[in-house]
Amino acid sequence: MFGSGIIRGLSITFKHLIDTYIDDMKSVPSRYKHGRDLIHQEPDEEGLFTIQYPDEKRKLPEAFRFFPMLLYDDETGEERCTACGICASVCPAQCIWIERAKDPKTGKPKPKPAAFYVDTSLCMSCGLCAEFCPFDSIKMDKDYEKASYDRWDDLLIDKQRLLKPVSYYAEISPTQYKAEEEARAAKKKK
Repeated sequence: MFGSGIIRGLSITFKHLIDTYIDDMKSVPSRYKHGRDLIHQEPDEEGLFTIQYPDEKRKLPEAFRFFPMLLYDDETGEERCTACGICASVCPAQCIWIERAKDPKTGKPKPKPAAFYVDTSLCMSCGLCAEFCPFDSIKMDKDYEKASYDRWDDLLIDKQRLLKPVSYYAEISPTQYKAEEEARAAKKKK
């Protein structure tokens, strides 16, 4: 029958509308069962699919990636980055700039960055920098609220704003962190 798909689609929309009102009549709606700050709703759940954005946020999947971040060890405070430059060379947008630190006495380069910049207005969030990093020092962050009026102050991120502890990465990507640590322990055991 002509138009049966439209009628079926409208019936599903109407059912979700009614389920939302039924859910709202409860003292604590089901969409708030995990708390009001992170809404976790599977596609097969009944009711509301819209969230009140600044007050409520949808829980992000673990594989979500946005802009790069640099990791440092919690205990030692030492950065993992050695300023090798692989991330800058594989970046298709060429939005990463690294300046290697030099020993003040001898002038020889040290294996750490003196400056590290990411221009997030150019970054495509492809994740190639994190994938090719041999020291697991650069990972993709989930902080997606980076809107700004001033490009140079807010969208050109320096090393101090890029640095995050390893515990933060373990919190936002637990399964990937666990797999990396197991691989690192196996490599160290060899």
